[in-house]
Amino acid sequence: MALKFPQLHVVENNKKSLGIYVHIPFCRSKCEYCDFYSLPGARDKDRMDEYTAALVAHIREAATGANGYEVDTVYFGGGTPSFFGAGGLARIFAEIDRRFDVSRDAEVTFEANPDSVTLPMLTHLRRAGFNRISIGVQSDLDEQLKALGRPHNYKQAQQAVSLARRAGFDNLSVDLMFGLPNQSREQWMETLRHVIDLKADHISCYGLKVEEGTKLWTYKDCANLPDDDAQADMYFYAVQTLEEFGYHQYEISNFAKDGFICRHNMKYWTGDEYLGFGPCAASDFAGKRFTIQADLQKYLDGVKTKGVILSECDTIPLRERAGEYLMLRLRTVDGIEEGEYTKSFLLPFEPLQKVLEKLAKNDLCIQNGSRWRLTPKGFMLSNQVILTLLEAQQRSKPLAQRR
Repeated sequence: MALKFPQLHVVENNKKSLGIYVHIPFCRSKCEYCDFYSLPGARDKDRMDEYTAALVAHIREAATGANGYEVDTVYFGGGTPSFFGAGGLARIFAEIDRRFDVSRDAEVTFEANPDSVTLPMLTHLRRAGFNRISIGVQSDLDEQLKALGRPHNYKQAQQAVSLARRAGFDNLSVDLMFGLPNQSREQWMETLRHVIDLKADHISCYGLKVEEGTKLWTYKDCANLPDDDAQADMYFYAVQTLEEFGYHQYEISNFAKDGFICRHNMKYWTGDEYLGFGPCAASDFAGKRFTIQADLQKYLDGVKTKGVILSECDTIPLRERAGEYLMLRLRTVDGIEEGEYTKSFLLPFEPLQKVLEKLAKNDLCIQNGSRWRLTPKGFMLSNQVILTLLEAQQRSKPLAQRR
């Protein structure tokens, strides 16, 4: 089904917070494990300029429906935004700043690969209003980076961090991956220690997932991937070690020094509203969820002709929102809370309480007052844990029907 970009209603009451995501699909090369919508290849300036113009036009149109909202986070993801170049990124953010009510203390992030950053481009972006950078380090071993299809080496990663600091970025995140082909626990321990020495403010640690349709999928059975137990051991080591060095876990895969959690990603996990721009970008805004088609040319044509750009647009029922509350909030260390749940979704908490108490006996979750959260062990088994809770939720009747 294809739909036009929906008309966004104007909100006249007090301002609500809004996040904005901008997808930059271009990248130098496709990583072996990547299943995101991205377009690898050499830089095509004309194509990138055309895309910038389309984003600017889309942003201008969408902003007219966001009166009453204050944008407090902006996130440029990809693909590889740094490969796109500072000029295009700065122009797009300038349009967001011009058309939306962007708060003075907004968090403005862009993702970067170490091979596509220079001091001049970083300085340009910092002066343009970007104040947070997320660098895809992934590993400190060049042979592992090469096996993953990453276009950089670890020395470039170290240099990228140094250049970002010199350019004035005092909110810096790095991404790491574990469970890599041929990776041992000892290698992961050393990687973590080396990356901690980079003194980033935020570290994301993702277990490698082999997704169908990726290059890695075609040879996964001979890739010598660590098994589930080995990957779990690496994860537990990371949680413990990062805490010892002042990186507090606030979500399954994310750890931050005090004051440096990623405010934009928290919007996804706490059910806040956000608007996405660019092919494959998703939005949750004004009671509707909609996704743009994963096709660059259709996006360019649709914006130009004010035609079809969406692949889906749905109003989400309250019961489904309740399920999302469980799935997303339990990714965070704040977890879920009884009063919050019953007030928001008019569903009883007792069926969940019974399941949570059983899970607690197996060290999968813990209770702190009226809040429940998963333990590190529970995080590793979160899919199974959440499925059990969703099954209990589906059997429950709304409070109004229990009289």
